[in-house]
Amino acid sequence: MILYLFLIGTFLLFQPAASAQQSTSSAKANNSLKIFMIWDMEGTSGLFTKEHVWYWEEGVRKEIADEGRDLLIADVNSACRAALNADVDELIICDAHHGGNNIQIDKMLSDSRITYLVKSVGFQDKKRRWLPGLDESVDGIMLMAHHAKAGTEGAFLPHTWSGQWADFIINGQSIGEIGIETCYAGYWNIPLILVQGDEAACREADQQFPGIVSVVVKHAESYDKSSGLDAQTARQLTADKITEAVNKLRTGCFKPFKPEMPATVTILMKSSEAARNAARKPGVQRIDSCTVGAQIERQCDIIRWITGNGLDMPEQVIR
Repeated sequence: MILYLFLIGTFLLFQPAASAQQSTSSAKANNSLKIFMIWDMEGTSGLFTKEHVWYWEEGVRKEIADEGRDLLIADVNSACRAALNADVDELIICDAHHGGNNIQIDKMLSDSRITYLVKSVGFQDKKRRWLPGLDESVDGIMLMAHHAKAGTEGAFLPHTWSGQWADFIINGQSIGEIGIETCYAGYWNIPLILVQGDEAACREADQQFPGIVSVVVKHAESYDKSSGLDAQTARQLTADKITEAVNKLRTGCFKPFKPEMPATVTILMKSSEAARNAARKPGVQRIDSCTVGAQIERQCDIIRWITGNGLDMPEQVIR
């Protein structure tokens, strides 16, 4: 995949790092703040059906697909305004749902302080990587419109990366995409500061990363249906919480989360066939009929061993 980078105008468990060197970088000399927002779609304000979210599936009505994307775009624009109003100096928006291409640049808020990434894989310093721009210059990440991990009861469209994954475990701790992305960011000592999504996703984030700001905008009625705040009310709540998170970040109270390294990472697959196929990848070990795993030395390799996504990526990658 090729990144289209649009520059508009310009718990073993997770443990907080103890050293001042590993704390949030909010105390930079110029006191500027750079925030990286990773956008999924399941937790979007006012979006309540599977058809709106997984709109590429066969049989989805075009008007429903368009409505879902418009709701996402409105959420992104609202969140951008809130972050800029809270005096964030630089903002990176990464469209990561299904790999990206959900937002439309001509509909996005235009501001020189915002960089839009319309795909989750692209180039930085001429090297292909996952989430380009997420590096030591970033002060905090916000995980927007997110969902709970695979197997979560009472959650709207819970899953972890692939429909074939039943659970993702690092050092004995089950995590979902919220944990995966937070672990990846932790490689650069970047803290998670906010999660927006359904009630189950926010509960998961609060339990694994105490002290973050969470924004519940909906709750599940069933696996593929949800209900919650109307879109306008949800966006205002999210805006207020973004301001709260940015203000807390300035105090230096957020810490990056660091699993012990080297780490043991395993995936429980939903079938033995999926495990057998995964074990064909170099470095992937077959642990039992449905489980595969690997040892990783760096947090940024949290999923590279199984999907290829990380730093210095080859030309072909899953997702």
